[in-house]
Amino acid sequence: MKVKLVRSLHGRAKGHKSCVMGLGLRRIHQIVAVEDTPSTRGMVNKVAYLVRIVEET
Repeated sequence: MKVKLVRSLHGRAKGHKSCVMGLGLRRIHQIVAVEDTPSTRGMVNKVAYLVRIVEET
């Protein structure tokens, strides 16, 4: 699946920043392809207010 960072990490909780970095996202509007596993789904769900799923495969 492809995930896009849509909001800034500035002022966010340390754990949320770690989840976003773990997904491979660094900049706003950056899109990365991640494997669709339960662990990545959990990371996306934790920071759902910061990211959007662009495309599911």
